[in-house]
Amino acid sequence: MNGHHPLPGRFGIAAILIVVWLLGFALAGTIGAFSQGWFHAKLLLVLLLTGYHMYMVVQAKKMVKGERPLSEKQLKLFGEVPAILLALIVVLVIVKPF
Repeated sequence: MNGHHPLPGRFGIAAILIVVWLLGFALAGTIGAFSQGWFHAKLLLVLLLTGYHMYMVVQAKKMVKGERPLSEKQLKLFGEVPAILLALIVVLVIVKPF
């Protein structure tokens, strides 16, 4: 190994996520989304996606230490979670069903 750590910097991704959350809330306030049902559903899905991200960061740190917290089958299934959540989020934003 060349001394390069396989995980991103400690504050890199976290700082970006904080900025994205802040900008998202600013935009939502600007367009009046807080009073719309589709936005509440989208916010729930984004919260789930953020929780999923934090969970996977913990699992990745365990794997870097040589642990195997998840089976290959679980990793494959968990790999589909962000795609499904993102697809649902995009549909909510475009269709605004409620």
